[in-house]
Amino acid sequence: MKYHNIKTKVDNILFDSKLEAQRYRELKLLEEAGVIKDLQLQPTYELIPTFKKDKKTYRKTTYKADFSYYDNELKKIVVEDTKGFKTETYKLKKKMFEYQYPDLSIKEITK
Repeated sequence: MKYHNIKTKVDNILFDSKLEAQRYRELKLLEEAGVIKDLQLQPTYELIPTFKKDKKTYRKTTYKADFSYYDNELKKIVVEDTKGFKTETYKLKKKMFEYQYPDLSIKEITK
């Protein structure tokens, strides 16, 4: 159990935490009400492509968010991550994401 999160199942989907499952329920209601559309779970964003250096191949580096959707009121795509605890890896990937995707931002959902 990572960071004391309790895996929770909703709509036959297993979420890594109660917080993520609760946010999914909220987003589904917002989608049904027409506030948001195109809800995606676990969207992946490339931060560094695969590359070769000195005969070694380095795998691409990605950031996997919890959710993304189009906000009909803001008229933009929103990327969300539910966070109980911000790891150093997350902080670094968030910084790379913000650089790589200037038109997108990560909205952090906390307890």
